[in-house]
Amino acid sequence: MSATSATASPKAAPRPQTVTAVDRHDSGAAASGAPKRRRRFILFSIIGAPILAGLGYWYFTSAGYETTDDATVESHVIQVSPKVSAHVRAVHFDDNYQVKRGDLLVELDPRDFEVSRAVAQANVASAQSKLLEAKAQEDVASASLGQSKADLLSAQATADNAVADFQRNENLYKTRVIGRREYDASNAQAKSSTASVESAAKKIASQEAQLQLASAQYNTAVAELEQAQSQLHQADLQLSYTKIFAPFDGHVTKKSIEPGNYVQPGQTLFSLVPLDVWVVANFKETQLKQMKIGQPVSVKVDALPGREFRAHVESFQVGTGSRFTLLPPENATGNYVKVVQRVPVKIVFDEPAAALDRLWAGESVEPKVNTRIVSAASESRAVPLPAAILGEQTGRSAR
Repeated sequence: MSATSATASPKAAPRPQTVTAVDRHDSGAAASGAPKRRRRFILFSIIGAPILAGLGYWYFTSAGYETTDDATVESHVIQVSPKVSAHVRAVHFDDNYQVKRGDLLVELDPRDFEVSRAVAQANVASAQSKLLEAKAQEDVASASLGQSKADLLSAQATADNAVADFQRNENLYKTRVIGRREYDASNAQAKSSTASVESAAKKIASQEAQLQLASAQYNTAVAELEQAQSQLHQADLQLSYTKIFAPFDGHVTKKSIEPGNYVQPGQTLFSLVPLDVWVVANFKETQLKQMKIGQPVSVKVDALPGREFRAHVESFQVGTGSRFTLLPPENATGNYVKVVQRVPVKIVFDEPAAALDRLWAGESVEPKVNTRIVSAASESRAVPLPAAILGEQTGRSAR
C-alpha cells in the first residue's frame, strides 16, 4: 500500500451548529407565553366576573326602578275641640289610648245647659198653650162667621117676603082694597127687613175681619211654638256638646286636658290619629318620566329594618312641593338658578290593615317604584274618612 493511499483524508466530520442568543430568546418567549396568557385570563376572570355580576345585579335590582329617601308615612290627624265653654267633669282616656268610634272620651259640666234646656221646655209649653188658645179663638170666629152668614140668609128671605108684601099691598092700596094704615105698615116692614139685610152683611164683614185676626194670631202662635221648639233643640244640642265622643277609630295623642280645666270652643283638647296610613314620597321631577299610577312599590321602613311592604302608586300631586308653600318662589325676580323640584307622590299600601299597625305618621321610609311595568292600573284607592260622630251616642269608656 502506498503512502498516498494510506494517508488518504478521512470522511469529513459533521460541522457543529452555532446557537445564537436570538434563537434562545425566541424559544424562551414561546415557552413562557402560554402560562402568561393563562395567568392574564385568570386575572381578568377574577376581576371581571365580580364586575359583570355586580352590573347584572344592579340591572335586575336597580335599573327600571325609582327610589328616594325623602318620604314619610302619613295619616289623618283630627284635632278634637269642644263646642261649648264649661269645666271638665271627667276624662276617660290617656295619651296613646286606642279608642273606638263612639267611645265617650270627655264629659263637661252640664248643669248650666240643663237649666237652659228646662227654660226652653217651659217656653215650648207656653207656646203650645198660646197656640191652643189662638186655635180656639179662630174656631169661635169661624163659627160666628157661619152664624152671621146664616142670619144674612134669613134676613134676606124676610126682606124679600116683606118687599113682595109691600108690592102687593101697594097695588091693593091703589085700588082702595086696603087702607092707608096697612099700606104704611107693609112699607115699614119692607124697609126694616132691608135694613136687617144690610146689618147682617156688615156683621159678616166684621166676623170675617175677626176670623182673619184670629187666623193671624194662630199663625203667630205657630211661629212662636216653632221658635220655642228651635230654642229647645238648640238647648238640647248645647247639652249634648257636654259629652265628647271619639269621631273615628284610632289612637289618642297630644292630650292636653285634665278634670277641672275650663275649656272654650276651638281649644284643642287632644289629637286623634285614625288607623289608615299611606306614604307621601317626594320624587325629583326627573324621576317621574316612566312613573305611572298603579305601578307596584316596595316600601322599606327605617323603624322596621328587614321588612318590606307591598304598595302601589295611587296619585301625583298636581304641582311641586315648593309651589304650595306659604311663600312660593318667584323666579321672575332676581338671579335665577335652576333647582330640580320635587313632586309629592301618594303611595297606598296593599297590605291588610293588621300588618300596618306598627306604621305611624311621620316615620321615614324608602319607597322603590317598579317603573318597568308600563300599565298596572289599580282600583285600590285611599278611602276618605266617613262622617264624624258629633252627636249624642251611647257612651262606652275608652279602653
